[in-house]
Amino acid sequence: MTTHLSRRSLVAGLAAAPLAASALPSSTVKSWFASVDVIVVGSGVAGTSAAIEAASAGSKVLVLEMLPKLGGSSAMSGGVVYCGGGTALQKACGVEDTVEAMRDYILTASGLYAQTDKVELYCEQSVAHFDWLVAQGVHYQPSYTPAKGLPGTSDSLYYSGSEQVSEFADKIPAAPRGHVPGHSGWTGGRSLMEALIPAARRAGVQYLTGVTCQRLIVESDGRIGGIQVEMDGATRQLRAKRGVVLAAGGFIHNREMLQVYAPELAQCSVPWGNMGDQGLGIQMGVSAGGATAQMHHGFAIMPLYLPDHVLKGIVVNDKGQRFITEDHYHAFLGHDIAFHQRGKAWLITDKTSQYGYDDYRVTEVVRAATVSELAEKLPMPKDALLETLGYYNRHARAQQDPLFGKSREYLSPIGEAPFVAYDLSVDKAFFPAHTFGGLRTNLNAQVLNGFGEAIPGLYAAGRTSAGLPVAPYIASGISLGDGSFFGRRAGRHAAESRV
Repeated sequence: MTTHLSRRSLVAGLAAAPLAASALPSSTVKSWFASVDVIVVGSGVAGTSAAIEAASAGSKVLVLEMLPKLGGSSAMSGGVVYCGGGTALQKACGVEDTVEAMRDYILTASGLYAQTDKVELYCEQSVAHFDWLVAQGVHYQPSYTPAKGLPGTSDSLYYSGSEQVSEFADKIPAAPRGHVPGHSGWTGGRSLMEALIPAARRAGVQYLTGVTCQRLIVESDGRIGGIQVEMDGATRQLRAKRGVVLAAGGFIHNREMLQVYAPELAQCSVPWGNMGDQGLGIQMGVSAGGATAQMHHGFAIMPLYLPDHVLKGIVVNDKGQRFITEDHYHAFLGHDIAFHQRGKAWLITDKTSQYGYDDYRVTEVVRAATVSELAEKLPMPKDALLETLGYYNRHARAQQDPLFGKSREYLSPIGEAPFVAYDLSVDKAFFPAHTFGGLRTNLNAQVLNGFGEAIPGLYAAGRTSAGLPVAPYIASGISLGDGSFFGRRAGRHAAESRV
């Protein structure tokens, strides 16, 4: 089955996305347009991984995609999957890692919102999951780069989070766990999906594009038995004999949902994700009785580096005070600005730590010959900023940062003119944001109702679910890792369920 999407139907579909209605009783369905074992909503890494596993288990699988192009937000990403515990790539690069260290970092960095059972399962099976990705045809180059940030080279292994920051490294053995397809450039997500989608097709999965999903269909016993969609200008009912997997992404492009559930993310300048991230999968799950969690969570990223030398500057809030170590993974910085600093922050630099060119990510707001002149022109208490600079410089000369433990590599006094301040505020800087909240699920990715019970025949994975990623986002690759891993579990469990 194939269909195409016109511009008019695309606009109509996106406009209709926030209007998911309540579940439709199967007794009202007069005829089924098609019948398969498993229906997957969304063609990103979560949906495609679910489809591969379900098809490999012998099920007839249909993937529904709203847009004309497959891959979802996953294809727009850096393609990083967070794996560890001694993967083949880590071993090839001479890196030692343990399941315990990986688990301890994720749980410690994620804080109170971490779902311990999911984290432990993911870490325990991380090595096997990486092997599965390789088996599907994802190419990884056996080389490691110590560079900070997503490699633009063909190196496949790097530190994708804050594992080396003293806050964690002092207690937990650090190891690089960012696994990115081994191709030059920053389009690893495209490479990832260019491997997984063909793997799904080889397994027998069918994709149908230009389809707007509207309502889940529920059987008399409460089991989800299909989905109502709009395709080719007509309303159709598609039967799913074994289950429906909702993997339709998050809701970063649904302004109404953002304002209700995640207003901090709504203030960020760059809604980061595929235009299909309208929250429809979450809404359909809720309409069928699904519960949600962490709906206010997401990543808010202030990509301060590269170049690394800007990390020798300091970041301050509107009180003129430092609030984080500048060498943290940029999602920690962005989270703190968006959620704890009322969306406002500035980078203070001197001749050795400023960008040295116009950078699209930040806006230069003050340039001065002295720090006193700089402080005078910024919207914060002048004396407070001067006190912050004096304290920082005094300890930086001794290669110390008693307040936050900044790495010595980036410790340098701010004292050589000219002095430059950059605005890092969420609405002024390049500040990408994406949602993490979604449907509550168990270890098999089954959607849970308000009583914590699994809804038969209904699954969710990726950003339609509330999974491993929480705020702050602790490392690149947690989201794709979560989506692909629990997408696989959803597909397998659905395929093996009793009809």
